[in-house]
Order: sequence, then structure tokens, then C-alpha cells
Amino acid sequence: MNDTRTPPPVFYDATLRDGAQALGITFSPAGKLRLAHLLDEFGVPYLEGGFAGSNERDMQFFRDVAREKFSQVRVAAFGTTRRAGSRVDEDEFVQALLRAETPVATIFGKCWKLHVREVLRTSAKENLDMVSETVAFLKAHGREVVFDAEHFFDGFKDDPAYALSVLRRAREAGAAALVLCDTNGGSLPHEVFGIVSKVRENLSTLRPSDPSTPGQNGQAVLLGIHAHNDSGLAVANSVEAFRAGARMVQGCVNGYGERAGNANLTTLIPTLQLKLGAVAVPPEKLATLRTLSRAVDDLANQRPDPRAPYVGDAAFSHKAGTHVSGVRRNPATFEHVPPESVGNERHVVLSELSGASNVLYRLKQAGSGAADVSKEDVKKIVAELKAREAEGYTFESADASFRILVRKALSEHKPFFVLDGFRVIVEKRGGGQPCLSEATVKIRVGDHAEITAAESVNGPVDALDKALRKALAAFYPEIAKVVLTDFRVRILDPNEATGATTRVLIESTDGEKRWGTVGVSPNIIEAAWQALLDSVEYKLLEG
Repeated sequence: MNDTRTPPPVFYDATLRDGAQALGITFSPAGKLRLAHLLDEFGVPYLEGGFAGSNERDMQFFRDVAREKFSQVRVAAFGTTRRAGSRVDEDEFVQALLRAETPVATIFGKCWKLHVREVLRTSAKENLDMVSETVAFLKAHGREVVFDAEHFFDGFKDDPAYALSVLRRAREAGAAALVLCDTNGGSLPHEVFGIVSKVRENLSTLRPSDPSTPGQNGQAVLLGIHAHNDSGLAVANSVEAFRAGARMVQGCVNGYGERAGNANLTTLIPTLQLKLGAVAVPPEKLATLRTLSRAVDDLANQRPDPRAPYVGDAAFSHKAGTHVSGVRRNPATFEHVPPESVGNERHVVLSELSGASNVLYRLKQAGSGAADVSKEDVKKIVAELKAREAEGYTFESADASFRILVRKALSEHKPFFVLDGFRVIVEKRGGGQPCLSEATVKIRVGDHAEITAAESVNGPVDALDKALRKALAAFYPEIAKVVLTDFRVRILDPNEATGATTRVLIESTDGEKRWGTVGVSPNIIEAAWQALLDSVEYKLLEG
């Protein structure tokens, strides 16, 4: 735990600017506002809303967000120093920062002479003037100024005195925060710690020109870190920067960002809070971290990373029997933090490595009365599980299929209906027309038979799903609530080409709960049917 007198981290989210620059990431106008409110509710004090003057969408966001009410988040407009050879009061990008009308203006300036020469094509002295004049101008117009010292670590390695002089000029001009950027993402943790420590040693020389305005809330200049993940070290570098004295920690939710991404706030926040005792958000807010992560993925139309630390589906999953046995006795044996502390939950994976411990834990988790299951019953379940795995089934993401497997292994399963047959036809009616799939299903419930058909332009599985639910609706009205939310296909033996065995994984929901099912067959439609059947029977079983 860190010294309780150490100030907590000040988190600064750049998801809407740096994160939105990532390949494949876009946010709708409504999504941007929703993300701002999510961060405000979670407890992040700074939100970078976009690059002022670079595009109309970001400027529209600044206009939209000005009408919103927040409890704590302060919105920052991102921009650059004035251009070389121009007047600061006439520079179009600096003027765009004023037009954004945000309480915070974040500007980046060059700290590496290579960039001063090759990118800005100006002198080292002119670059210093560009930094100080822009900071002073924005501060004079009432903005809290965050200075992002771009390429600081590379610049410091090249010329420490010049990199520090850039910081000095920014601070003397009134910057409230000096953020050291590992823009290329190539620095190593020990380098970051050492350089940040040296910067701190020099902070005594970084005095504001006006002693009456030393910084936000009367505090000394705030040192920060902005790390990119090109070496896979953005989180580690941010942690080391914090340990060395950087207090403003910048990053993006889920690690979105340019190239390989930015420091992942959903990893950084719990690491600093739970590992170093640097508490920035209340524990009850930290317990909503997974919800925040998933919500932002939804807003960006991204599939959640199952292996994401803390918040991923696999973050607290246990597959080997010895691990499960240990966790059942004491979770600390194989879990570095309690999963509920970050809003996650423990998952016990069922596979060919499973033993009695895995099965018992999953039965308990499913509310199946594990204590009442005999050793002989467990052996039957394990044997059936491994036999299915040998055929190509996997139950890691198919909790509903596992529940039904257990009931079948123990001879407790009673089918809700009997399939007499189904037929699927795929028809193409012209080059410019979509393929039309038609499915016919014949089922029996008791003495009653039902034959129904359904069409779909979304493929044969969708048609089959619609036909099945249509046939069952007269007997089980609650089935109308079930919809498919995901459909994944995996070829298990690609060397067999078109004769390969196919595994189909389906995710379903009734609007309240989600569940996964699996089917395996050389015929993709048959595999999909098996997964659909389990999905429907699980819903009817659970009610």
C-alpha cells in the first residue's frame, strides 16, 4: 500500500479523442454524450472530447456537451500550439480551442528536437515560444491548460536540457498540468520511472510567472503521464510514472487508441487502487468497472475482449481441476483480487481438463444443488462431458448446454417437445436479389402436432430459429421473448474441407438473462439446430 499522504491519481480519459483515432472505432453523437455521462457517474474527473478545429463533428460535440449537466467531469478540448511563424491570436487552431468553450484546453507541444526540425521545420527557440505563447493566451482567456509534452521521453533521451526547457516554458506560462507523453510507445518501464523521477527533481525550478496563480485549486503543477501501447507496456509505464510522482494519469477505456492503443484505464484504475492503495473512486464505483467497459464497447460497436484484465470474461475463469479445487477452498489461491471488486464474477470452465471440482462448482453456480449430487452422479457427468468434448463440443461459452447435459446424464431431462423433422431451402431469385431462406419445422407437444414455416433474408439459421419459435408459440408463449444475439461458427478439422466437422455457438437472450449453447455436426444446419434446441429448452427449463 502507498503512503496515505500520497495524493491519489487524477484520471484523464481520452477515449473520445485518442481512442476515436483507433482503427475501426467511431462514436455516434448520442454515444459521445452517453460516454461522457458514464465517465462522470464512474468518477473520472477529466474527459477529452475531441480535436478542436480538426473536424465539425468534434466541434458539434463541444456545443452539445455544453448543454449537459455533470457532477464532476470537466470536458477538455484538444489542440496544438500555434503554428511556426504565426501570431497566437490569429492561429486558426488556437481560435478553435476558444470556440469550443470548454473549461479545459489541452494542447500538445514538441519536446524532441527531431520533431522540431523534421515536422515543425522551425528552430528550437521558436518552438519554445510557440509553447509559452499558446499556454499564456489560453490561460488569459480563462482556460485551465493541460500541456501534453509530446514525445517527451524520446526528447529527454536525446537532449534532457531542451526537453526540460519545454516544460519550464509551459509552466511559467501558466499550465496547470505537465503531461509527459510516450508518444511512440517505445519506452521501457525502468526508463519511464527514471525520467519521471528526474523531472520531479527539477520541479523546483518550474515556477509559474505569477505566484498568485500556481495551478488548479492552488496546488503546485500537476505532473502527468500519457503512454501509448506500441510495446505492450502502456499500463506498466503508467504505473511506473505514478510511482515516480506523476499524478495525472491519462488513458482510454478498454485501451482504444492510435496504432496499438493507449494505456487501458480499465486496467490502470483497479491496479493503482487495489495494488498501490491509490484510491481515486469509491469502492462501490469501482465495482461497476466491468459495466463501464462493456457499455463503452457497445457504444463503439466493439466485441469485448474476453481476456482483458479485471473486466474480461476470462479474467477470473478457472479450467484446471487443481485450480478449481483451490479456489473452492480459498479464492486467494488463484485470484489476485476478488472478482466482485471490479464488477466481474468467477467462471469455472468445463473442458477435457475438467474434474469433479469443476463440475461441482458449476452445478453450485447454476443453482443445481451440488451438495445433493452423489460422487457417482459426478462421475457420470464428467464422463458425459469428456465424451462430448471428444466429439468437438466445448462448454466454456455454452452454460445452457452444460445444464441440459447434466440433466441428460442424470436421466432427469424431459423434452418439452419432439421434433418430427425440419427442412431448409435457400433460394436465389436473381442477380440483384438477396438470397431467401425458408425453413419448415414439424414438432409434437404431447398429442398435438404443429407444422410452421418462416422466411428470412438473414440466412437459413435465422429462418430455422423463426420457424421453431413460431411452432412453439402456441404451447409456450414465453418463447416469443427469446432472440439470438450472436452466432459463431468454428471449423474443427479444416483438412476435411467441405466435409469438416462444424461447431456452432449461439448466444441468446430474453431481455433479462443471456445464455450460450453449442452444437456440433459435419452439417452446419444440423449443428445450428442442436444449439437452437438447447437454447429453447433452457429458456423453458428456467422459466
